[in-house]
Amino acid sequence: MPVTNSNSQKASTNQNLPMIGSDEVGNGSYFGGIAVVASFVDPKDHSFLKKLGVDDSKTLTDQTIRRIAPILEEKISHKSLLLSPKKYNEMVGKDKPYNAVSVKVALHNQAIYLLLQEGINPEKIVIDAFTSQSNYEKHLKKEKNHFPNPLTFQEKAESLYLAVAVSSIIARNLFLENLDTLGQELGYRLPSGAGQASDKVASQLLAAYGMSSLAYSAKLHFANTQKAQALLK
Repeated sequence: MPVTNSNSQKASTNQNLPMIGSDEVGNGSYFGGIAVVASFVDPKDHSFLKKLGVDDSKTLTDQTIRRIAPILEEKISHKSLLLSPKKYNEMVGKDKPYNAVSVKVALHNQAIYLLLQEGINPEKIVIDAFTSQSNYEKHLKKEKNHFPNPLTFQEKAESLYLAVAVSSIIARNLFLENLDTLGQELGYRLPSGAGQASDKVASQLLAAYGMSSLAYSAKLHFANTQKAQALLK
């Protein structure tokens, strides 16, 4: 599949065409899964999206994300995938079929593929860039489902394209909901990110329930696992 690297903002920000944008949330967080969303946005949707306040989801508060994501889910054609931490740990790591990059390739590819299967015909597909073109194509060869549409990789695409911004918002909400659910099941508030707060909660979970609780709620290959174990010594 052809992949275009868009390095020029001026050359890459034309949105006056039907397009798919995809983004992921959660890959940098120790707790919680990875949410990947592909959304189809037509120029006729632009006015509605701008009035709703759709923007780079990283600039929006979680409260705003939770408010507008359900509206976007209802109005905009999209496909959402959530890889739970438990499933992530079965798939990603040493001697596992995927690494932290190839699993994202698989998720983005599948979300876009499923959206295209609904008969959607975008003139452009943009992925928020997370790896190089050559690396993406290398990992893509291992996937079962393929499509002929060319891809454009764009850094910070959620700030440039409404389609990617929509996906970013829906994915963020899905990630937050998963984090909430996992925390409620374990009886702990699970923080987003991979800082000291995550180390502390992870050590508390280890003390209370053992390693199985982290295998269920966190990405084990992160350094936080070893840091949490060290806190108990």
